[in-house]
Amino acid sequence: MRVLITGANGQLGRELQRALAAHELRAVSHGELDITDTAALGNGITRFQPAVVVHCAALTDTTRCEREPNLALQVNASGAEQVARACKAGGASMVYVSTNEVFDGTKGTPYLESDEAKPINQYGRSKLEGERRVQALLEEHYVVRTSWLYGQGGDNFVSKVLAWAKDGQLTSVTDEIATPTWARDLASAIARLIEAPRYGVFHFSNSGEASRHEWVREIVKLWRVEANLKPITTADFRASLAPDAIVPPKPPYSVLANMTGADMGIEMRPWRDALSEYAAER
Repeated sequence: MRVLITGANGQLGRELQRALAAHELRAVSHGELDITDTAALGNGITRFQPAVVVHCAALTDTTRCEREPNLALQVNASGAEQVARACKAGGASMVYVSTNEVFDGTKGTPYLESDEAKPINQYGRSKLEGERRVQALLEEHYVVRTSWLYGQGGDNFVSKVLAWAKDGQLTSVTDEIATPTWARDLASAIARLIEAPRYGVFHFSNSGEASRHEWVREIVKLWRVEANLKPITTADFRASLAPDAIVPPKPPYSVLANMTGADMGIEMRPWRDALSEYAAER
């Protein structure tokens, strides 16, 4: 199968190249293929003629999305729309990678694929708009939502925690809950998904749930970091910042329930097991 991957240098893009190595791959970075350049995108897909495009390229910096909502929409929604149009013209299916932040976090139990999305920040709004545009344009689509992604090749939360820990002090919030997800496990799930074409919306994250504080505590333990770890609330964290600081609101509970994928036999291991293996590799 011919597979085109956008966002090749990102955490997920790197792991997808590993997971899909048995296929005929073309993995492109932003510098090689601008997803907002309609002509270049169409030509790139036409020349390669992929059976499926896995669209990982995105603006994931939530603070920047909050500060520059038009840019977030341009990249995460308009860019996805252009990829979907090119896929339709070229006869390819498309995987659109989305986020748990399309939900407002008020449900209190894990979100099903069928639950109504109500984003509360600009990142979530831009990704939900991307979902909707892909769904409207292309019947052969997979919308894959994930949460708290980490892996090699990106400025992810694990890397940030290890950098912050050098000061010997760490604070982390106790009232933001989701599931840390290793990019390698997500890539494996996507690789299985595209080999069994059942289109629609899928929730793929490692299983279980954690607060940011629990995640930080596990990182500190696995990396044997010497640091004083202080739990705080989101309200306390916001109060400690400058009055003009831009901090995107976060869904307090955005755990994803994998129902559709599990029905196909695609399940993901507990988040602590995945993080432990990632730590051993590092």
